[in-house]
Amino acid sequence: MFLPASRRIALLSSSCAMLALSACMVGPNFQAPKPAVPGSYTDDMTSKGGYVSGDSVNPQWWDSFNDPELTALEQKAVAQNLDLQIATERLLESEAQAQIEGAVLYPSISGAGSWTHEFPSKEGVFGLFGSAAGASTAASSVANGSTNAVGGGAISFSTGALDIYQYGLQTQYDFDLWGKNRRTVEAAVAAARSSEEARRAALLNVETAVATNYIQLRGTELLINITQKNLDAANQLVQLTNERQLAGLTTSLDVANAKATAASIQSQIPTLIASRDAQIGQIGLLLGETPDGLPAGLANAAPVPLTPPNVPVGLPSDLLNRRPDVREATQDLHEATAEVGVADAQFYPDISLSASASLQALQFKDLNEWSALTYAMGPNVTLPIFAGGQLRGQLKLNKAKEREAAVNYAKTVLTAFTQVNTALTNYAQEHDTLDALNTDVQQSDIALGLAEDQYKQGLSDYLTVLNAQQSYLTAQQSRAQSTERLGTDLVSLYQALGGGWEQQYPEIATK
Repeated sequence: MFLPASRRIALLSSSCAMLALSACMVGPNFQAPKPAVPGSYTDDMTSKGGYVSGDSVNPQWWDSFNDPELTALEQKAVAQNLDLQIATERLLESEAQAQIEGAVLYPSISGAGSWTHEFPSKEGVFGLFGSAAGASTAASSVANGSTNAVGGGAISFSTGALDIYQYGLQTQYDFDLWGKNRRTVEAAVAAARSSEEARRAALLNVETAVATNYIQLRGTELLINITQKNLDAANQLVQLTNERQLAGLTTSLDVANAKATAASIQSQIPTLIASRDAQIGQIGLLLGETPDGLPAGLANAAPVPLTPPNVPVGLPSDLLNRRPDVREATQDLHEATAEVGVADAQFYPDISLSASASLQALQFKDLNEWSALTYAMGPNVTLPIFAGGQLRGQLKLNKAKEREAAVNYAKTVLTAFTQVNTALTNYAQEHDTLDALNTDVQQSDIALGLAEDQYKQGLSDYLTVLNAQQSYLTAQQSRAQSTERLGTDLVSLYQALGGGWEQQYPEIATK
Protein backbone atom coordinates (compact mmCIF):
# COMPACT_ATOMS: atom_id res chain seq x y z
CA MET A 1 0.00 0.00 0.00
CA PHE A 2 1.25 3.50 -0.85
CA LEU A 3 1.77 5.22 2.50
CA PRO A 4 0.93 8.95 2.28
CA ALA A 5 4.01 11.03 1.72
CA SER A 6 3.42 13.23 4.76
CA ARG A 7 3.26 10.16 6.99
CA ARG A 8 6.46 8.66 5.60
CA ILE A 9 8.36 11.93 5.91
CA ALA A 10 7.01 12.49 9.42
CA LEU A 11 8.18 9.04 10.47
CA LEU A 12 11.64 9.75 9.17
CA SER A 13 11.71 13.12 10.92
CA SER A 14 10.59 11.55 14.21
CA SER A 15 13.24 8.85 14.09
CA CYS A 16 15.91 11.43 13.31
CA ALA A 17 14.78 13.57 16.23
CA MET A 18 14.95 10.65 18.66
CA LEU A 19 18.46 9.79 17.57
CA ALA A 20 19.75 13.37 17.74
CA LEU A 21 22.33 13.91 20.44
CA SER A 22 22.13 16.63 23.03
CA ALA A 23 25.24 18.24 21.52
CA CYS A 24 24.90 21.64 19.91
CA MET A 25 23.94 22.19 16.30
CA VAL A 26 25.74 25.00 14.55
CA GLY A 27 24.09 27.08 11.85
CA PRO A 28 20.73 28.88 11.80
CA ASN A 29 17.52 27.19 12.93
CA PHE A 30 14.72 27.49 10.38
CA GLN A 31 11.75 29.65 11.24
CA ALA A 32 8.80 29.77 8.88
CA PRO A 33 8.48 33.27 7.40
CA LYS A 34 5.47 35.38 8.33
CA PRO A 35 4.70 37.69 5.42
CA ALA A 36 2.21 40.51 5.59
CA VAL A 37 -1.28 39.37 4.61
CA PRO A 38 -3.96 41.78 3.31
CA GLY A 39 -7.26 41.89 5.12
CA SER A 40 -9.15 41.06 1.93
CA TYR A 41 -8.39 40.34 -1.70
CA THR A 42 -10.13 43.55 -2.78
CA ASP A 43 -11.13 46.70 -0.97
CA ASP A 44 -14.76 45.78 -1.30
CA MET A 45 -15.93 42.38 -2.51
CA THR A 46 -19.40 43.72 -3.15
CA SER A 47 -17.85 45.95 -5.82
CA LYS A 48 -17.25 42.78 -7.81
CA GLY A 49 -20.96 42.35 -8.35
CA GLY A 50 -21.56 40.03 -5.42
CA TYR A 51 -20.24 37.06 -7.40
CA VAL A 52 -17.82 35.98 -4.64
CA SER A 53 -17.89 35.46 -0.89
CA GLY A 54 -15.43 34.85 1.93
CA ASP A 55 -16.63 31.29 2.57
CA SER A 56 -14.16 28.40 2.46
CA VAL A 57 -12.94 27.25 -0.93
CA ASN A 58 -14.50 24.01 -2.15
CA PRO A 59 -11.72 21.41 -2.67
CA GLN A 60 -13.80 19.85 -5.47
CA TRP A 61 -14.49 23.16 -7.17
CA TRP A 62 -15.22 21.57 -10.57
CA ASP A 63 -18.49 20.26 -9.12
CA SER A 64 -19.73 23.87 -9.00
CA PHE A 65 -20.17 23.75 -12.81
CA ASN A 66 -22.79 20.99 -12.38
CA ASP A 67 -21.44 19.07 -15.39
CA PRO A 68 -21.22 15.29 -14.84
CA GLU A 69 -18.97 14.89 -17.87
CA LEU A 70 -16.44 17.36 -16.43
CA THR A 71 -16.51 15.65 -13.04
CA ALA A 72 -15.86 12.27 -14.67
CA LEU A 73 -12.96 13.70 -16.67
CA GLU A 74 -11.39 15.17 -13.53
CA GLN A 75 -11.57 11.83 -11.76
CA LYS A 76 -10.05 10.01 -14.70
CA ALA A 77 -7.25 12.54 -15.14
CA VAL A 78 -6.26 12.28 -11.48
CA ALA A 79 -6.03 8.51 -11.81
CA GLN A 80 -4.22 8.34 -15.17
CA ASN A 81 -2.34 11.58 -15.87
CA LEU A 82 1.28 10.89 -16.77
CA ASP A 83 2.63 14.13 -15.30
CA LEU A 84 1.16 13.14 -11.94
CA GLN A 85 2.83 9.75 -12.20
CA ILE A 86 6.16 11.47 -12.88
CA ALA A 87 5.62 13.79 -9.90
CA THR A 88 4.84 10.78 -7.71
CA GLU A 89 8.04 9.02 -8.72
CA ARG A 90 10.03 12.19 -8.04
CA LEU A 91 8.49 12.33 -4.58
CA LEU A 92 9.50 8.72 -3.96
CA GLU A 93 13.02 9.52 -5.14
CA SER A 94 13.33 12.44 -2.73
CA GLU A 95 11.96 10.35 0.13
CA ALA A 96 14.47 7.62 -0.64
CA GLN A 97 17.23 10.23 -0.64
CA ALA A 98 16.04 11.46 2.77
CA GLN A 99 16.14 7.87 4.02
CA ILE A 100 19.69 7.49 2.70
CA GLU A 101 20.79 10.69 4.42
CA GLY A 102 19.06 9.65 7.64
CA ALA A 103 21.09 6.43 7.86
CA VAL A 104 24.15 8.44 8.97
CA LEU A 105 22.49 9.05 12.35
CA TYR A 106 22.65 5.34 13.16
CA PRO A 107 25.71 3.21 13.87
CA SER A 108 26.79 1.20 10.84
CA ILE A 109 27.37 -2.51 11.39
CA SER A 110 28.81 -4.85 8.79
CA GLY A 111 30.01 -8.42 8.75
CA ALA A 112 32.99 -9.72 6.81
CA GLY A 113 34.78 -13.01 6.24
CA SER A 114 38.01 -13.73 4.44
CA TRP A 115 40.60 -16.33 3.57
CA THR A 116 44.09 -15.16 2.70
CA HIS A 117 46.94 -17.21 1.26
CA GLU A 118 50.06 -15.20 2.05
CA PHE A 119 53.80 -15.74 1.70
CA PRO A 120 55.54 -13.63 4.38
CA SER A 121 58.62 -11.53 3.78
CA LYS A 122 61.77 -12.59 5.60
CA GLU A 123 62.53 -8.90 6.10
CA GLY A 124 59.07 -8.08 7.37
CA VAL A 125 57.28 -8.57 10.67
CA PHE A 126 58.10 -12.26 10.88
CA GLY A 127 61.80 -11.39 10.83
CA LEU A 128 61.43 -10.34 14.46
CA PHE A 129 61.08 -13.97 15.48
CA GLY A 130 64.54 -14.94 14.09
CA SER A 131 67.85 -15.04 16.06
CA ALA A 132 70.71 -12.55 15.84
CA ALA A 133 72.77 -15.32 14.24
CA GLY A 134 70.47 -15.19 11.28
CA ALA A 135 68.02 -17.92 12.13
CA SER A 136 65.42 -18.23 9.42
CA THR A 137 62.18 -16.40 10.18
CA ALA A 138 59.00 -17.63 8.61
CA ALA A 139 56.00 -19.69 9.44
CA SER A 140 53.53 -21.85 7.68
CA SER A 141 50.26 -23.46 8.52
CA VAL A 142 49.99 -27.16 9.25
CA ALA A 143 47.59 -27.27 6.36
CA ASN A 144 50.55 -26.53 4.08
CA GLY A 145 52.67 -29.33 5.60
CA SER A 146 55.28 -27.06 7.22
CA THR A 147 57.00 -27.83 10.55
CA ASN A 148 58.64 -25.93 13.34
CA ALA A 149 61.45 -26.83 15.72
CA VAL A 150 63.13 -25.49 18.78
CA GLY A 151 66.90 -25.76 19.13
CA GLY A 152 70.02 -23.89 20.14
CA GLY A 153 68.00 -21.56 22.36
CA ALA A 154 66.27 -19.90 19.36
CA ILE A 155 62.97 -20.41 17.63
CA SER A 156 63.34 -21.47 14.04
CA PHE A 157 60.56 -21.60 11.43
CA SER A 158 60.85 -23.13 8.05
CA THR A 159 59.83 -20.73 5.28
CA GLY A 160 56.42 -21.24 3.69
CA ALA A 161 53.06 -19.66 2.91
CA LEU A 162 50.36 -18.82 5.41
CA ASP A 163 46.63 -19.56 5.25
CA ILE A 164 44.73 -17.01 7.37
CA TYR A 165 41.02 -17.51 8.07
CA GLN A 166 38.95 -14.70 9.58
CA TYR A 167 35.36 -13.53 10.05
CA GLY A 168 33.66 -11.01 12.32
CA LEU A 169 31.79 -7.72 12.73
CA GLN A 170 32.74 -4.09 12.24
CA THR A 171 30.89 -0.99 13.43
CA GLN A 172 31.33 2.76 13.21
CA TYR A 173 29.41 5.66 14.69
CA ASP A 174 29.77 9.41 14.10
CA PHE A 175 29.03 11.40 17.26
CA ASP A 176 27.89 14.39 15.15
CA LEU A 177 28.85 16.84 17.90
CA TRP A 178 28.16 19.90 15.76
CA GLY A 179 25.05 18.68 13.99
CA LYS A 180 26.43 18.33 10.47
CA ASN A 181 24.66 15.01 9.92
CA ARG A 182 21.45 16.20 11.51
CA ARG A 183 21.45 19.32 9.36
CA THR A 184 22.01 17.14 6.31
CA VAL A 185 18.99 15.02 7.24
CA GLU A 186 16.97 18.17 7.96
CA ALA A 187 17.76 19.46 4.48
CA ALA A 188 16.87 16.12 2.89
CA VAL A 189 13.52 15.94 4.71
CA ALA A 190 12.73 19.51 3.63
CA ALA A 191 13.59 18.57 0.03
CA ALA A 192 11.20 15.61 0.27
CA ARG A 193 8.46 17.86 1.57
CA SER A 194 9.16 20.27 -1.27
CA SER A 195 8.65 17.39 -3.72
CA GLU A 196 5.40 16.59 -1.97
CA GLU A 197 4.17 20.13 -2.52
CA ALA A 198 5.39 20.03 -6.13
CA ARG A 199 3.20 16.98 -6.68
CA ARG A 200 0.23 18.84 -5.24
CA ALA A 201 0.97 21.76 -7.56
CA ALA A 202 1.11 19.32 -10.49
CA LEU A 203 -2.28 17.91 -9.46
CA LEU A 204 -3.79 21.39 -9.34
CA ASN A 205 -2.34 22.19 -12.78
CA VAL A 206 -3.82 19.00 -14.24
CA GLU A 207 -7.24 19.68 -12.73
CA THR A 208 -7.35 23.23 -14.07
CA ALA A 209 -6.02 22.17 -17.47
CA VAL A 210 -8.77 19.55 -17.80
CA ALA A 211 -11.48 22.05 -16.82
CA THR A 212 -10.08 24.77 -19.09
CA ASN A 213 -9.81 22.53 -22.14
CA TYR A 214 -13.25 21.04 -21.52
CA ILE A 215 -14.89 24.48 -21.27
CA GLN A 216 -13.03 25.65 -24.37
CA LEU A 217 -14.18 22.51 -26.19
CA ARG A 218 -17.82 23.23 -25.36
CA GLY A 219 -17.31 26.87 -26.33
CA THR A 220 -15.89 25.84 -29.70
CA GLU A 221 -18.83 23.50 -30.26
CA LEU A 222 -21.15 26.40 -29.52
CA LEU A 223 -19.32 28.56 -32.06
CA ILE A 224 -19.61 25.80 -34.66
CA ASN A 225 -23.35 25.56 -34.00
CA ILE A 226 -23.83 29.34 -34.21
CA THR A 227 -21.77 29.60 -37.39
CA GLN A 228 -23.62 26.72 -39.02
CA LYS A 229 -27.00 28.27 -38.25
CA ASN A 230 -25.87 31.60 -39.65
CA LEU A 231 -24.57 29.79 -42.74
CA ASP A 232 -28.00 28.23 -43.23
CA ALA A 233 -29.58 31.65 -42.91
CA ALA A 234 -27.06 33.11 -45.36
CA ASN A 235 -27.83 30.35 -47.89
CA GLN A 236 -31.52 31.18 -47.57
CA LEU A 237 -30.71 34.80 -48.38
CA VAL A 238 -28.73 33.63 -51.41
CA GLN A 239 -31.80 31.76 -52.60
CA LEU A 240 -33.98 34.79 -51.91
CA THR A 241 -31.74 37.14 -53.89
CA ASN A 242 -31.66 34.67 -56.78
CA GLU A 243 -35.44 34.60 -56.83
CA ARG A 244 -35.66 38.38 -56.67
CA GLN A 245 -33.11 38.68 -59.51
CA LEU A 246 -35.16 36.33 -61.70
CA ALA A 247 -38.18 38.47 -60.90
CA GLY A 248 -36.27 41.58 -61.89
CA LEU A 249 -36.47 43.00 -58.34
CA THR A 250 -32.72 43.13 -57.70
CA THR A 251 -29.42 43.01 -59.47
CA SER A 252 -26.65 40.42 -59.81
CA LEU A 253 -24.63 42.57 -57.40
CA ASP A 254 -26.92 41.57 -54.54
CA VAL A 255 -26.61 37.92 -55.56
CA ALA A 256 -22.81 38.15 -55.58
CA ASN A 257 -22.77 39.86 -52.17
CA ALA A 258 -25.07 37.21 -50.71
CA LYS A 259 -22.90 34.39 -52.05
CA ALA A 260 -19.72 36.08 -50.79
CA THR A 261 -21.22 36.45 -47.32
CA ALA A 262 -22.25 32.78 -47.24
CA ALA A 263 -18.77 31.71 -48.37
CA SER A 264 -17.13 33.92 -45.73
CA ILE A 265 -19.24 32.34 -43.01
CA GLN A 266 -18.55 28.84 -44.30
CA SER A 267 -14.78 29.47 -44.28
CA GLN A 268 -14.86 29.80 -40.48
CA ILE A 269 -16.20 26.29 -39.89
CA PRO A 270 -13.10 24.21 -40.85
CA THR A 271 -10.91 26.28 -38.52
CA LEU A 272 -13.37 25.81 -35.69
CA ILE A 273 -13.54 22.04 -36.32
CA ALA A 274 -9.74 21.83 -36.25
CA SER A 275 -9.71 23.73 -32.97
CA ARG A 276 -12.35 21.41 -31.53
CA ASP A 277 -10.39 18.29 -32.50
CA ALA A 278 -7.18 19.76 -31.03
CA GLN A 279 -8.96 20.42 -27.74
CA ILE A 280 -10.25 16.86 -27.64
CA GLY A 281 -6.73 15.63 -28.28
CA GLN A 282 -5.37 17.82 -25.46
CA ILE A 283 -7.95 16.36 -23.08
CA GLY A 284 -6.85 12.90 -24.18
CA LEU A 285 -3.25 13.79 -23.35
CA LEU A 286 -4.29 14.97 -19.90
CA LEU A 287 -6.19 11.72 -19.39
CA GLY A 288 -3.26 9.63 -20.58
CA GLU A 289 -5.48 8.16 -23.29
CA THR A 290 -4.95 7.51 -26.99
CA PRO A 291 -7.55 9.04 -29.35
CA ASP A 292 -9.45 5.77 -29.65
CA GLY A 293 -9.69 5.48 -25.86
CA LEU A 294 -11.31 8.85 -25.19
CA PRO A 295 -14.71 9.01 -23.49
CA ALA A 296 -17.54 8.85 -26.01
CA GLY A 297 -19.22 11.89 -24.47
CA LEU A 298 -16.52 14.20 -25.79
CA ALA A 299 -17.66 13.57 -29.36
CA ASN A 300 -21.19 14.73 -28.57
CA ALA A 301 -21.83 18.46 -28.45
CA ALA A 302 -22.97 19.81 -25.09
CA PRO A 303 -23.63 23.26 -23.62
CA VAL A 304 -20.87 25.34 -22.09
CA PRO A 305 -20.84 24.65 -18.32
CA LEU A 306 -22.50 27.46 -16.40
CA THR A 307 -20.76 29.22 -13.55
CA PRO A 308 -22.39 29.27 -10.09
CA PRO A 309 -24.09 32.46 -8.90
CA ASN A 310 -21.69 32.77 -5.96
CA VAL A 311 -18.06 31.62 -5.65
CA PRO A 312 -16.47 31.08 -2.20
CA VAL A 313 -12.90 32.38 -2.26
CA GLY A 314 -11.93 32.09 1.42
CA LEU A 315 -9.76 34.54 3.32
CA PRO A 316 -6.31 35.85 2.34
CA SER A 317 -4.88 34.45 5.57
CA ASP A 318 -5.75 30.93 4.37
CA LEU A 319 -4.17 31.35 0.94
CA LEU A 320 -0.56 30.84 2.05
CA ASN A 321 -1.42 27.54 3.74
CA ARG A 322 -3.40 26.34 0.73
CA ARG A 323 -1.35 27.23 -2.34
CA PRO A 324 1.11 24.42 -3.13
CA ASP A 325 3.67 26.75 -4.71
CA VAL A 326 3.88 28.85 -1.54
CA ARG A 327 4.20 25.72 0.58
CA GLU A 328 6.88 24.42 -1.78
CA ALA A 329 8.81 27.71 -1.55
CA THR A 330 8.67 27.43 2.25
CA GLN A 331 10.28 23.99 2.16
CA ASP A 332 12.90 25.17 -0.34
CA LEU A 333 13.84 27.93 2.11
CA HIS A 334 13.97 25.37 4.94
CA GLU A 335 16.30 23.17 2.90
CA ALA A 336 18.58 26.10 2.06
CA THR A 337 18.72 27.15 5.73
CA ALA A 338 19.70 23.64 6.81
CA GLU A 339 22.42 23.54 4.15
CA VAL A 340 23.98 26.63 5.74
CA GLY A 341 24.26 24.61 8.96
CA VAL A 342 25.91 21.75 7.07
CA ALA A 343 28.52 24.09 5.61
CA ASP A 344 29.10 25.75 8.99
CA ALA A 345 29.70 22.40 10.71
CA GLN A 346 32.46 21.59 8.22
CA PHE A 347 34.77 23.96 10.16
CA TYR A 348 34.58 21.80 13.31
CA PRO A 349 36.29 18.48 14.05
CA ASP A 350 34.55 15.20 13.34
CA ILE A 351 34.73 12.54 16.07
CA SER A 352 33.69 8.99 15.36
CA LEU A 353 34.14 5.64 17.06
CA SER A 354 35.04 2.47 15.21
CA ALA A 355 35.26 -1.05 16.56
CA SER A 356 35.69 -4.55 15.24
CA ALA A 357 35.61 -8.05 16.66
CA SER A 358 36.52 -11.17 14.73
CA LEU A 359 37.85 -14.70 14.93
CA GLN A 360 41.19 -15.36 13.24
CA ALA A 361 43.11 -18.60 12.87
CA LEU A 362 45.74 -20.23 10.71
CA GLN A 363 43.57 -23.32 10.46
CA PHE A 364 39.88 -23.34 9.54
CA LYS A 365 39.02 -25.78 12.33
CA ASP A 366 40.29 -23.32 14.96
CA LEU A 367 37.98 -20.45 13.96
CA ASN A 368 35.39 -21.24 16.63
CA GLU A 369 37.88 -21.25 19.50
CA TRP A 370 37.84 -18.35 21.98
CA SER A 371 41.58 -18.16 21.63
CA ALA A 372 41.02 -17.08 18.01
CA LEU A 373 39.25 -13.90 19.14
CA THR A 374 40.74 -10.57 18.10
CA TYR A 375 39.25 -7.11 18.48
CA ALA A 376 40.07 -3.46 18.04
CA MET A 377 38.36 -0.19 18.93
CA GLY A 378 39.14 3.47 19.19
CA PRO A 379 38.07 6.99 18.28
CA ASN A 380 38.86 8.80 15.06
CA VAL A 381 39.27 12.58 15.03
CA THR A 382 39.34 14.60 11.81
CA LEU A 383 40.18 18.29 12.05
CA PRO A 384 40.16 20.58 9.00
CA ILE A 385 43.37 22.62 8.95
CA PHE A 386 43.77 23.92 5.42
CA ALA A 387 41.46 23.42 2.43
CA GLY A 388 42.46 26.30 0.21
CA GLY A 389 39.32 28.31 0.97
CA GLN A 390 36.95 25.51 -0.02
CA LEU A 391 35.05 25.48 3.28
CA ARG A 392 34.59 29.26 3.35
CA GLY A 393 33.51 29.22 -0.27
CA GLN A 394 30.93 26.49 0.42
CA LEU A 395 29.54 28.45 3.38
CA LYS A 396 29.37 31.61 1.29
CA LEU A 397 27.60 29.69 -1.50
CA ASN A 398 25.02 28.15 0.84
CA LYS A 399 24.27 31.50 2.46
CA ALA A 400 23.69 33.01 -0.98
CA LYS A 401 21.32 30.13 -1.81
CA GLU A 402 19.45 30.75 1.44
CA ARG A 403 18.99 34.44 0.58
CA GLU A 404 17.86 33.47 -2.92
CA ALA A 405 15.31 31.05 -1.48
CA ALA A 406 14.02 33.79 0.84
CA VAL A 407 13.59 36.20 -2.08
CA ASN A 408 11.90 33.46 -4.11
CA TYR A 409 9.48 32.86 -1.22
CA ALA A 410 8.63 36.56 -1.02
CA LYS A 411 8.07 36.66 -4.79
CA THR A 412 5.88 33.54 -4.67
CA VAL A 413 3.69 35.06 -1.95
CA LEU A 414 3.35 38.35 -3.83
CA THR A 415 2.53 36.46 -7.03
CA ALA A 416 -0.15 34.47 -5.21
CA PHE A 417 -2.06 37.53 -4.00
CA THR A 418 -1.63 39.29 -7.34
CA GLN A 419 -2.99 36.32 -9.27
CA VAL A 420 -6.03 36.06 -7.00
CA ASN A 421 -6.84 39.76 -7.35
CA THR A 422 -6.36 39.62 -11.13
CA ALA A 423 -8.54 36.52 -11.42
CA LEU A 424 -11.26 38.12 -9.28
CA THR A 425 -11.27 41.24 -11.44
CA ASN A 426 -11.34 39.27 -14.70
CA TYR A 427 -14.18 37.08 -13.47
CA ALA A 428 -16.29 40.02 -12.29
CA GLN A 429 -15.67 42.09 -15.43
CA GLU A 430 -16.52 39.18 -17.70
CA HIS A 431 -19.94 39.03 -16.04
CA ASP A 432 -20.51 42.63 -17.07
CA THR A 433 -19.25 41.90 -20.58
CA LEU A 434 -21.60 38.94 -20.95
CA ASP A 435 -24.57 41.02 -19.77
CA ALA A 436 -23.84 43.63 -22.45
CA LEU A 437 -23.39 40.97 -25.13
CA ASN A 438 -26.74 39.41 -24.25
CA THR A 439 -28.34 42.76 -25.03
CA ASP A 440 -26.25 43.03 -28.19
CA VAL A 441 -27.47 39.64 -29.45
CA GLN A 442 -31.07 40.44 -28.63
CA GLN A 443 -31.04 43.77 -30.45
CA SER A 444 -29.01 42.44 -33.40
CA ASP A 445 -31.57 39.70 -33.88
CA ILE A 446 -34.35 42.28 -33.96
CA ALA A 447 -32.40 44.46 -36.39
CA LEU A 448 -31.74 41.55 -38.75
CA GLY A 449 -35.40 40.58 -38.79
CA LEU A 450 -36.45 44.13 -39.58
CA ALA A 451 -33.82 44.48 -42.31
CA GLU A 452 -34.93 41.26 -44.00
CA ASP A 453 -38.60 42.29 -43.89
CA GLN A 454 -37.83 45.70 -45.34
CA TYR A 455 -35.67 44.13 -48.06
CA LYS A 456 -38.42 41.73 -49.04
CA GLN A 457 -40.81 44.67 -49.26
CA GLY A 458 -38.34 46.68 -51.29
CA LEU A 459 -38.03 49.34 -48.60
CA SER A 460 -34.25 48.93 -48.09
CA ASP A 461 -31.27 47.76 -50.10
CA TYR A 462 -29.42 44.49 -49.62
CA LEU A 463 -26.43 46.21 -48.00
CA THR A 464 -28.56 46.88 -44.95
CA VAL A 465 -29.35 43.18 -44.71
CA LEU A 466 -25.68 42.21 -45.05
CA ASN A 467 -24.63 44.60 -42.31
CA ALA A 468 -27.37 43.37 -40.00
CA GLN A 469 -26.49 39.76 -40.75
CA GLN A 470 -22.80 40.33 -40.01
CA SER A 471 -23.61 42.21 -36.80
CA TYR A 472 -25.87 39.40 -35.60
CA LEU A 473 -23.24 36.73 -36.32
CA THR A 474 -20.53 38.76 -34.60
CA ALA A 475 -22.74 39.37 -31.56
CA GLN A 476 -23.58 35.68 -31.24
CA GLN A 477 -19.95 34.64 -31.57
CA SER A 478 -18.81 37.26 -29.08
CA ARG A 479 -21.41 36.11 -26.57
CA ALA A 480 -20.32 32.47 -27.00
CA GLN A 481 -16.70 33.45 -26.49
CA SER A 482 -17.61 35.49 -23.42
CA THR A 483 -19.55 32.56 -21.97
CA GLU A 484 -16.48 30.40 -22.51
CA ARG A 485 -14.16 33.02 -20.99
CA LEU A 486 -16.41 33.34 -17.95
CA GLY A 487 -15.94 29.62 -17.30
CA THR A 488 -12.19 29.65 -17.91
CA ASP A 489 -11.82 32.80 -15.78
CA LEU A 490 -13.48 30.96 -12.93
CA VAL A 491 -11.10 28.03 -13.41
CA SER A 492 -8.18 30.48 -13.29
CA LEU A 493 -9.61 31.90 -10.07
CA TYR A 494 -9.81 28.45 -8.53
CA GLN A 495 -6.23 27.77 -9.60
CA ALA A 496 -5.06 31.05 -8.06
CA LEU A 497 -6.83 30.12 -4.83
CA GLY A 498 -4.79 26.90 -4.73
CA GLY A 499 -7.56 24.45 -3.86
CA GLY A 500 -8.14 21.02 -5.35
CA TRP A 501 -5.39 18.81 -3.89
CA GLU A 502 -6.82 18.27 -0.41
CA GLN A 503 -8.73 15.06 -1.06
CA GLN A 504 -6.32 13.32 -3.42
CA TYR A 505 -3.08 14.24 -1.61
CA PRO A 506 -4.24 15.24 1.88
CA GLU A 507 -1.96 16.55 4.57
CA ILE A 508 -1.64 13.90 7.27
CA ALA A 509 -1.76 15.32 10.77
CA THR A 510 1.18 14.06 12.84
CA LYS A 511 2.11 14.48 16.46
